[in-house]
Amino acid sequence: MQFAAVHAHDLTPAYPAPVMSPGAAVTRLALTDFRNYADLRLDVGADPVVLVGANGAGKTNLLEALSLLAPGRGLRRARLGELARRNADGSCEPGRTWSVAVRGVARGCAFDVGTGLEFVARATEADDDHESEDTSERRVVRIDGRTAAPAALTHVAAVRWLTPQMDRLFQESASTRRRWLDHLAAGLDSAHASRVSSYERTLRQRSKLLRERNADARWLKALEGTLAELGVAIAAARREYVAQLNLAIGEDGAPIARIVAAGDVEDWLAQHPALEAESRFRDALAAGRERDAIVGGSEAGPHRSDLAVWRAASGLPAAQCSTGEQKSLVFAIVRADARLLAANAGGAPLLLLDEVAAHLDEARRAELFEAATGLGAQVWATGTDRASFQSLEGRAQFVTVAHGSATGR
Repeated sequence: MQFAAVHAHDLTPAYPAPVMSPGAAVTRLALTDFRNYADLRLDVGADPVVLVGANGAGKTNLLEALSLLAPGRGLRRARLGELARRNADGSCEPGRTWSVAVRGVARGCAFDVGTGLEFVARATEADDDHESEDTSERRVVRIDGRTAAPAALTHVAAVRWLTPQMDRLFQESASTRRRWLDHLAAGLDSAHASRVSSYERTLRQRSKLLRERNADARWLKALEGTLAELGVAIAAARREYVAQLNLAIGEDGAPIARIVAAGDVEDWLAQHPALEAESRFRDALAAGRERDAIVGGSEAGPHRSDLAVWRAASGLPAAQCSTGEQKSLVFAIVRADARLLAANAGGAPLLLLDEVAAHLDEARRAELFEAATGLGAQVWATGTDRASFQSLEGRAQFVTVAHGSATGR
């Protein structure tokens, strides 16, 4: 597959890597058949990187590639196949794969990470007498040349992003905020992403078993025991992370936000020891089997939790605040999270800012960039006009992005 070819590129950086820097920084990005890039290699230094180009040139695609340094589906939450490069007519050749290779430094150590799309053949029953071969997509990850599970990326570098879509974070569904909370919490608890994946997989297994006639009661009980154990661990990690986040938000003086991980399991943990919370969750799962067999999933559990945010000064829920206030709340959370990572996880995260300066006046833009670059890690930002980044002149590397190319200037 083409992923291997990209990972085999000579990764000697054009700029010396800041090997002892605690903050995350990328020094090389290589893409093959990713979005609108057929073949790209971009070398940069550890200073902020500003990507400038027309709308549709592919600036966000570069940030999306970097966001795949984290487990999951990146800043757009795209399906694996959607990341493959398309032809001029919009078509995509069957079986086309894509790959992303990144060299950088994080937590004081240099790293090489490659990730890409792989097709896996599997046998399926076409009819009663013949088998046919089907294929499924999977994301493959290599860290310093060794194959690893995507969840292992949490041990390499932390990545955070702000996008225009996040302006509506508090109007979106609870699942959107919950995924964001879990993404953030995994920065302090490297096992959190794996627990969430295991929980979701076990929940699907239980749902499948509930649909069967004469389901094995012992196996069902075992699955519910696993769900209870994982669910309480997930809720506990969220509560611990949010408690630290609230403290970090108040470091500048009066806190701008108050945050709670809200859900039934989180509530049980607030009132009872962990073992009692597990028992309550197991009982809720057992009591809900008949309903869950019909609708799927479970009415109880951390997969239904939410990230609740209020503006501290007014006490208003974030969803009722103005658009500008909601943006400030999101950035306050990201800023506090970066502080937590720097203090507790060995370094500040790589920060990806997609069109965040749009609609801000010059003073607000300068304030935003000063706060972002002051977090201690590399910042990648996009925009259509270099003048919008005037406050970063002399401190940032400017890259011109055109369709399928990116060059420094």
